[in-house]
Amino acid sequence: MTSPTPPKAPTSTRPLWQRLALRRLKFLAFVAMLLAVGLGGSYLFAPQWLMKAEIKRQAMSAHVETHSVQVGDTNWVYFEGGQGPTLLLLHGFAASKEAWLKQAELLTPHFHVIAPDLPGWGESSRVEGASYNIDAQAARLQAFVEALHLPHFVLIGHSMGGAIAGVYAAEHPEHVAELALLSSFGLKTNENDFSRAAMAGKNPFVYDDRAGFERATSLAFVTPPSMPGRFVDVLVKRNQTNRAFIEHTFNELREPSQYLSVQNRLDQLSLPVLGLWCHDDKIVDISALDSLRNGLKNASAISTSVLTGCNHMPILEKPEETARILTAFALSH
Repeated sequence: MTSPTPPKAPTSTRPLWQRLALRRLKFLAFVAMLLAVGLGGSYLFAPQWLMKAEIKRQAMSAHVETHSVQVGDTNWVYFEGGQGPTLLLLHGFAASKEAWLKQAELLTPHFHVIAPDLPGWGESSRVEGASYNIDAQAARLQAFVEALHLPHFVLIGHSMGGAIAGVYAAEHPEHVAELALLSSFGLKTNENDFSRAAMAGKNPFVYDDRAGFERATSLAFVTPPSMPGRFVDVLVKRNQTNRAFIEHTFNELREPSQYLSVQNRLDQLSLPVLGLWCHDDKIVDISALDSLRNGLKNASAISTSVLTGCNHMPILEKPEETARILTAFALSH
């Protein structure tokens, strides 16, 4: 007796291309699920990795690469990229070279851009117990310039970086072709809430939670940048780790020789100078621009620009306008 033939499995009626497309979609869905799980895990448990990835993305867009150089007791870490006249960009207090990435993106098509982490800040090294006031940083900057064999360059400083730039330009005019001061510290200003609090010893740049971070950023921005909560947590932890250094340097800058460091040297500046401020700067009052203009007795050219709709961070709040002004200034002399 012949055993019955088992029934055949049903044959798919779909065309081959559809079957292949379905397999590919399933594979892509699986990969997407893995990525979602990985990114979600990184965001929750290692958000600093995602922040580093985002900085690398921005650096690529800005056409800059990260380099480092050991100069004396300091390991300088800096962005560099672009071709053309050299621009050296100095960041402000409690900031880092990353503050310049948007400007670098706009400037590297026309300029050779260098943006370092100032000694003690960001990824550059710090010597325990050393001074990082304006004068000490200007001296370190000279060593950095010599180590990189920089040609005549345009020196651009924001906030505390502006004070360092102004002091450096006064003491080393042989290296600086033009000086741009953006919302610069180191000039005589009218009192405001920030300066009164600072002179009373209150440092708004230290914080222990997200609310404190928001208070600090609202002091510097008209509209603080939106940032994922776990990224803020990374910055809070970093602020706590660097607390002693931030407090020590803040107290150093409360000395008259520091908050008037540029004011006391204005008559030594004979090169072209640009002053750029936001009209509603809550940290360095716009009256500093009058002090700059009136004190430049020997400058070969004086340019001033005032932007509206921003606070203390024109490089981030008004990036296109700031880059346009810097470009015109750098190419005009």
